[in-house]
Amino acid sequence: MKKIKDLLLLSGLLFSLGCDSKTESATTATTSETETETAAATATVDENLAKIKLPEGFQIEYYAQDVENARSMALSPSGVLYVGTRSNDKVFAVVDKNKDGKADEVIEIAAGLNSPNGVALKDGDLYVAEISRVIKFPDIENTFRNKPKYEIVNDKFPTEGHHGWKYIAFGPDGKLYVPVGAPCNICKSEKEIYASITRMNADGSGLEVYAHGVRNTVGFDWHPESKNLYFTDNGRDMLGDNTPADELNRATKKGEHFGYPFCHAGTISDPEFGSQRNCNDFVKPVQTLTPHGAALGMKFYTGNQFPDAYKNQVFVAEHGSWNRSEKIGYRIMQVSMDASGNATGYKPFAEGWLQNGEEWGRPVDVVIDKDGSMLISDDKNNAIYRISYKKS
Repeated sequence: MKKIKDLLLLSGLLFSLGCDSKTESATTATTSETETETAAATATVDENLAKIKLPEGFQIEYYAQDVENARSMALSPSGVLYVGTRSNDKVFAVVDKNKDGKADEVIEIAAGLNSPNGVALKDGDLYVAEISRVIKFPDIENTFRNKPKYEIVNDKFPTEGHHGWKYIAFGPDGKLYVPVGAPCNICKSEKEIYASITRMNADGSGLEVYAHGVRNTVGFDWHPESKNLYFTDNGRDMLGDNTPADELNRATKKGEHFGYPFCHAGTISDPEFGSQRNCNDFVKPVQTLTPHGAALGMKFYTGNQFPDAYKNQVFVAEHGSWNRSEKIGYRIMQVSMDASGNATGYKPFAEGWLQNGEEWGRPVDVVIDKDGSMLISDDKNNAIYRISYKKS
């Protein structure tokens, strides 16, 4: 009898072990499947970023995703990245809590705004440019998590949506620079404010036109040494695939005229308005850019992470063509500068958002992070990228 009991106990033990083994196998299989799915998701992300070509030593990664329609950016002293939108109605704060180069939070600051494309910071306040006004959110660093209220700074800008979205930034003179695009592809307006870059005091007073003949600039910056204003400008449409070129311009004083609507890219007389003025009457571009490449945000490189050769060089985000027979742009270009701030070269720095005639991303703006890396917004892929450099 005892032998029978022992046999039964042994059978039960073996059965139990068999069940545990099957359970363990099932658990292992489930874990393996989960790891495979995670790896597949990671591979998808890496596959996209692997399409981006960069100079040797540089790498690109996602700084933040799910930033819907990410457009112009402004970086606060504490490292919070504020992001405007154009086709959206929102403004976001992107937060990297542990400073590891990857955002931990994307927080909606405000909604219900009219193309709040432009963002700028001054004295702890966040300024936001809509189509016809500039507003500000006071003490933004302490309020961005709590749906802060805004104040109207200036609501006297034109209401036209055509080229009405704005990039804004504070200059070395403490004034806020606000462009007003041409309300058309090509036209001559009797109102001085159109096709211009204006500037005003931080409280909205003293609004004046600083630069004339600027069709549509959606990005500008000041030279780190000369403090001259450099800005991109999008050339007119409907003159063919390769005419005219977009422009990188330099303004050295108030009142200069950059050609629109009479002259494009410094040398091309407009078929409709060119007979009224000579191209030599206007300030010529520092550098002509990709025709219809939609050059938007631009920044001088002022960080210390990239090699010394990149110091004070210009990076331009090309959003990409919208009506060219063959698409072009969708990349970050580099304009090389000499010590006097003159352009000496123009070449791709990061490209690959356009693949076989189809774009999977559209770069909009460029910001230099405090660690010297470069942040790039993308309003098609709803992302912020980070480009960094490591010495080999």
